[in-house]
Amino acid sequence: MKIFRIIKQFVSDPEYKLCQLALRFMPAESIPDRMWIKYQFHYAFGYPLNLKEPLTYNEKLNWLKLYGKNPMYTELVDKIAVKEWVKKRIGGEYVIPTINSYKSFDEIDFDSLPKQFVLKCNHDSGSVIICEDRDSFKKDKAREILSNALKKNFYKVNREWPYKHVKPMIFAEQYIACNDTKEIADYKFFCFNGKVKALFIATDRQNNEEETKFDFFDEDFNHLAFTNGHPNANICPAKPKCFDLMKTLAERLSNGIPHVRVDFYEVNGHVYFGEMTFFHWGGFMKFEPKEWDKKFGEWLVLPPKTK
Repeated sequence: MKIFRIIKQFVSDPEYKLCQLALRFMPAESIPDRMWIKYQFHYAFGYPLNLKEPLTYNEKLNWLKLYGKNPMYTELVDKIAVKEWVKKRIGGEYVIPTINSYKSFDEIDFDSLPKQFVLKCNHDSGSVIICEDRDSFKKDKAREILSNALKKNFYKVNREWPYKHVKPMIFAEQYIACNDTKEIADYKFFCFNGKVKALFIATDRQNNEEETKFDFFDEDFNHLAFTNGHPNANICPAKPKCFDLMKTLAERLSNGIPHVRVDFYEVNGHVYFGEMTFFHWGGFMKFEPKEWDKKFGEWLVLPPKTK
C-alpha cells in the first residue's frame, strides 16, 4: 500500500522525504545544503546518499561538497582569478589572455574590442558568447544571455560551495580558433592527488544537429567502455598531439588536491588552459555501466573532514 511505501522511504532516507515536503512551502535555495544534496542524489540515482561510508565517485563528490572545503577552491573556480594562479604554476604561455572584465553588459566598450573575441562569465558554466565578426555581432542576444547569467548564483544549483563567494563578472577573452576546423578540441583530465587517471574528449558541442559526444580514456589514452551523460562518438577521437604535455600540466596544476578535473584546449599545436572543475556533473550523473562509478570512487581518496 502507498502509506507503507511512504513510511519505508522515510525510514530509509528521512532527509529526502523531508525535502520533498519542504519544497511545497519554501524555495529550494532556502533548504540546507546537506538536505538538498541528499534529496538531489536520491532523485538522480534512486537510492540514499551514503555520507558515512561513501564508495562511489558520485557519493564522494557530494561528501566533498559538505566536508572537503578548502578556501583556495573559490579562486580556482573563478575563471578570471584562476588565470594568475595558473600562470604561477605552469606559465603564462598556457593561459588565454583576458582583454577586460565588466560588472555588467552595458559596461562593455565594443569599439575597444578586436574584430574577434569571446565573452564569458567567470562564475558559472555555459555562458560563452563567441564573436567571429564584431560588425555583425548580435548584441541584444548576448546581453540577454550574459545579463541573466550574472543574476545567478551557481552555488545554489548543486550546492557546489566554491562558487558561493565568486563575484559574478563578464570578461572578454582573446579569440582562438583551429586552422582546419571551427570546433576547438576540449580535453578534460580527471586528477586524483596530482595523478591523471582518466580523461574525456567532448565533440559535436557546436553542432546543433547532433548531441554532444563524450569519449573517455585512461591515462595511456586507451578508450574506456562506458558513458557518462552523453553517448560515445561514432568515430573515436584521435589522440591529441600534445597529449603528454597536457597530462604533465594537469598533474602539476592538481598537485596537492584530492580531486579536480583540469581542462585544456589544443589549438594549432598549442595548449591552452580551460578551467578547473571540482564536481564533475555536480556529482549527479550516472555511469553506464555503473561499475565505473565505483572505479572512479576507488581513485578518490577523501581528505580529513573539515567543518
